[in-house]
Amino acid sequence: MKKVILITGASSGFGRLTAEALAKAGHTVYASMRNTASRNAEVVAQMAAFARTHDADLRTVELDVQSQPSIDDAVAGIVAATGRIDVLMHNAGHMAFGPAEAFTPEQFAQLYDINVLSTQRVNRAVLPHLRRQGQGLLVWVSSSSSAGGTPPYLAPYFAAKAAMDAIAVQYARELSRWGIETSIIVPGAFTSGTNHFAHTGLPADTARVDEYESGPYAGFGDEIQRAFAGIVPPDADAGQVADAIVDVVNAPFGKRPFRVHVDPTQDGADVGFAVLDRLRAEMLHRVGMGDLLSPRGAQ
Repeated sequence: MKKVILITGASSGFGRLTAEALAKAGHTVYASMRNTASRNAEVVAQMAAFARTHDADLRTVELDVQSQPSIDDAVAGIVAATGRIDVLMHNAGHMAFGPAEAFTPEQFAQLYDINVLSTQRVNRAVLPHLRRQGQGLLVWVSSSSSAGGTPPYLAPYFAAKAAMDAIAVQYARELSRWGIETSIIVPGAFTSGTNHFAHTGLPADTARVDEYESGPYAGFGDEIQRAFAGIVPPDADAGQVADAIVDVVNAPFGKRPFRVHVDPTQDGADVGFAVLDRLRAEMLHRVGMGDLLSPRGAQ
């Protein structure tokens, strides 16, 4: 069944790949991004060309995940045009690389805002519509770093992704009785096909960076990148994440997986999350709230 889908952070990477894949699969997709008339104007034009070439219903929409008015306007416009939203995909995010100590608290806060608080802003705009409909799907793009092996020098990003994953789990329990499903997508490291590494933020305190570079961690950043790039298979394709999300969206209501791993490096997150999710589920069963693990109305 054709769905109306809103994707955040869809100008590049997993967001753009998924937007195009879902549109090709027959859905109405709103690929949201900032600066549609300026910095991302070329992306908007490219997506319009994609839609024509593939006879797909792919639309772009101006949406800044750090601005509640921008989000509210975008969501209101989508609902006015289509009458509904069926799927919300939380994808917007930003990465930062460097010694944790060299990032200012303000930088940590900014990463948290983009990766975590943004989901709360968008949820508050979209969820009233999904609750009124009595059915919907939230797709969260998490990270294997939250339960698998992690390289150093990515503390602000990993902390934010772990927080987002925790919030996704809690929302799943609080939305299931409304008939709203949750699927958490857990990508591993993809060193190509996304702009995560190309647009990576750097520490603001360069003096602290210099102290690390002149001490026992000299050259450590390069060492990390070489070591972890070496375990990414040459055929690792970021499009696999988009394909996995298409499968989730196309699955029947009530049959969608709670968590999907797409990890070419096999960093162990599938094992870590299996344990965590089992413990959490068992606790709900123990206190008589096992119904929260499935959306109301599922057969």
